Amino acid sequence: MKKIIITFTVSLYAIVVPFLEINTTHVFNPDWTPHVRIHEVWQLITNSTIGIFCLWLVWVKNELKSSAVLSMLVTGGFLLAYALQNFYGGSMKYLDGSEKTILGINIGVVGFGFAFILLTLLFFKSSINSEKLRRK
Repeated sequence: MKKIIITFTVSLYAIVVPFLEINTTHVFNPDWTPHVRIHEVWQLITNSTIGIFCLWLVWVKNELKSSAVLSMLVTGGFLLAYALQNFYGGSMKYLDGSEKTILGINIGVVGFGFAFILLTLLFFKSSINSEKLRRK
């Protein structure tokens, strides 16, 4: 189950987000400056390669804690950017004022919030289990 949680989380930021953003609303948005686009593509490539590394850690090296921490940095980074959006003029709304939501909550906050909670629980459970093994 732990490997499935990591795989689910990685699929959100390494596959779903690029799928949602490589189009005219983000990467090819004619209203975005080239400078903004390079940052967007950089973020997509970085997050996707971190995701591939996390999957390798989990499925090849059986290293759950490191993968969980890396995935928490990616998902938590989004949540922090969302929380700070008023400080830097950010928004999850499109230029037409629409926003992707689930039950009135931004879809990114729902998905990454759920993923971050799962990863946090997985990390602490793995830490507790590791500590029990060391004490034996």
